[in-house]
Amino acid sequence: MQRTITAGARLRAAGGGANRWVVLVVLCVSLLLVALDATVLHVAVPSLTEDLRPSSTALLWIVDAYPLICASLLILFGTLGDRVGRRRVLLLGYALFGVASAVAALATVPEVLIGARALLGVGGAMIMPATLSILRAVFPDRRERATAIGIWTAVAAVGAATGPVLGGFLVEHYWWGSVFLINIPLMALILPLGRWLLPESEGGGDGPWDVLGALMAAAGVLGVVLGVKRIGAGENLLAPQTAAPLLLGAALLIVFVRRQGRRAQPLIDMRLFSRPAFTTSVGCIVLAMLALVGLELIAVQYLQLVLGLTPLETGLRLLPLTFAAMAAGATGSYTLRRIGPRRMVGWGFVLTAAAVLLLVLMGQHDRPLLLTVGFVLLGFGLQTTLFAAYESMLSEAPPESAGGAAAIGETSYQLGAGMGIALLGSVMNAAYAPGLSAVPGVPAAAGQAAANSLGEAYQVADQLGGAAGGALYHAARHAFVDGLHLTLFVSAGLLLLGALMALRLPRVMECPVDPEDLTVASEPVRLPVTREPVARESSTRGGSSTREPVTCEPVEPAGSGRPAH
Repeated sequence: MQRTITAGARLRAAGGGANRWVVLVVLCVSLLLVALDATVLHVAVPSLTEDLRPSSTALLWIVDAYPLICASLLILFGTLGDRVGRRRVLLLGYALFGVASAVAALATVPEVLIGARALLGVGGAMIMPATLSILRAVFPDRRERATAIGIWTAVAAVGAATGPVLGGFLVEHYWWGSVFLINIPLMALILPLGRWLLPESEGGGDGPWDVLGALMAAAGVLGVVLGVKRIGAGENLLAPQTAAPLLLGAALLIVFVRRQGRRAQPLIDMRLFSRPAFTTSVGCIVLAMLALVGLELIAVQYLQLVLGLTPLETGLRLLPLTFAAMAAGATGSYTLRRIGPRRMVGWGFVLTAAAVLLLVLMGQHDRPLLLTVGFVLLGFGLQTTLFAAYESMLSEAPPESAGGAAAIGETSYQLGAGMGIALLGSVMNAAYAPGLSAVPGVPAAAGQAAANSLGEAYQVADQLGGAAGGALYHAARHAFVDGLHLTLFVSAGLLLLGALMALRLPRVMECPVDPEDLTVASEPVRLPVTREPVARESSTRGGSSTREPVTCEPVEPAGSGRPAH
């Protein structure tokens, strides 16, 4: 008997029958705002510093408060959404994000801006896992969910890459607070739309929510991310302000994991990590972000300080990466069905490593064609990897644990980003500083100050002037480019390690099918049957039945002339 899936079953969306593609648009717009806010402030820092006059510590918190708070609260709000409703948490996040944006735009003292950025982090932590878990519920069919995740990851890439361009434009034409004002009209539009269109979905968790465990996870992630960021800022690993939060955070996370293993209704089902595909996908997300964010930070410095581009020109130079990421997201579902998760993640890592090695050819002079080709390959390869890793991770998690799984994925994303800045930044500093230790004619104290960063080296060179200043200027440029090359080689090695890790992923994309969806319909959607395992029920020892998956391969339309498998 031929098995078919009715079109009605394919079109079902969780909660109220809202059109799932319209729901996807709402979710993507909200994600776009969160991704934009993570990077849009970077180009506004000089203008903000001139206006508010923050101390160096306050400036650091203005930049870091958002990602730190957001990363630490992802697990808390992701699991809370599983219990009380993901739509409810998402709508509250919209409202908080809009209010915090208004406060940040109108801030007149650094302390108010830091508090507003922290509130933005709380709102972002409510929004990010909720969008992904609602997407998991609205698209129960894995093939359609793969398409939706491809769009979702492409939008995230667009938001992160567009932030510097949009921020540069706004700062040049208005004032630094305008980078926050763009959130307010969009949130005013999306809040009523989300209330009207988004379906409510909850997990199957019974019993009380583990408040202590949620706070423990938040404090643990905060400590680890804070410690990693301090290392990335060049502080000594053994310094008390670095080691203390790192060790305390790690200890809290270990206690959190043990606590979840003992509870009857845990926040996060730790058995997810016993699934190789889930654990491997999380590891691939960490490695991909570890390589990308550190490279992005160094690339921005290269474009501005070595090539002398303005912030707006720098953002425009990075646009090919964005467009390539969009193309990878748009074609990701088709590619995943064709070649499967293992090859898609693995070859994505290999392509990204090849792009990174190509960028080693960058020198002290502008090579626009080389940079464009390198950024296109980098964007396409990395987005391919992230798409397949996210899709595999989310598909491994049961629907009732979607919020917790999404929170784990987003936390991995944030941890990878922080570790990338710390690791690749340390490699860069280790290669850069020795080149300025003995520049002819430059005093030792001036060389030591110039070794902190290329920007500071330029300032010291201007102060010295004359032949000594010129020698320091050229030595700093050479040392920075040499450090960039070494950092690129290290990054390529990490990406190839990710390609090896991807070998643990499934070879084919498998689509579990519910028996209630297997009906005979007047206009059926044909379910492909391949020589891989097909959907059938097999008996277990306890007398129950388990469903084996169906591989998600594209189906040739009727009359195509190709024989059915």
